[in-house]
Amino acid sequence: MTIYMTSGTPEFMENLKEKYASEGLIAMHGQGNSLLLHETTGKTVFQTPRRYEVVSSSGALQKNGYFVFNNIPVTDEGRPVFEHSFTDRAGAIESELGFIAFRLLRPLDSDTYIVLTEWSESTYYARWKNSSSFDKAHPLNSADAGIDNTLHIFSSAPYVTTYTTRDKK
Repeated sequence: MTIYMTSGTPEFMENLKEKYASEGLIAMHGQGNSLLLHETTGKTVFQTPRRYEVVSSSGALQKNGYFVFNNIPVTDEGRPVFEHSFTDRAGAIESELGFIAFRLLRPLDSDTYIVLTEWSESTYYARWKNSSSFDKAHPLNSADAGIDNTLHIFSSAPYVTTYTTRDKK
């Protein structure tokens, strides 16, 4: 499974989504940025997309939701260690109220992984982020999560971007 993304104005993203309605594209809008996401086993309709391989997933992405992208730059040497750190987290989020879907995305053209989660509303994400379940899934000591800091697996600081959809339920 591959996820393709492209960015543009909100109007252009919505028009492209309508033009290729059969592809199941998801248009999402954030602060100063709109994004169109295409999850497929085939080719994409985008001309110059950002490309990601789905390494791990749960749930089905919906066209209505609150999307959180945890963007994590990882060195080439750190990729196996980083991906392995998610094997112990299986099931850590799926039972959370408001959770819809999860994707661990391996970049095919950059060094930045994306840990994508979708929630039914932003309040559910905020509740989970302030919970003991979140703390358990994101230990303060990275060594506890199976990441040896001496390897320097991160190429720069991670950052979070959030998006909502405009679709009506």
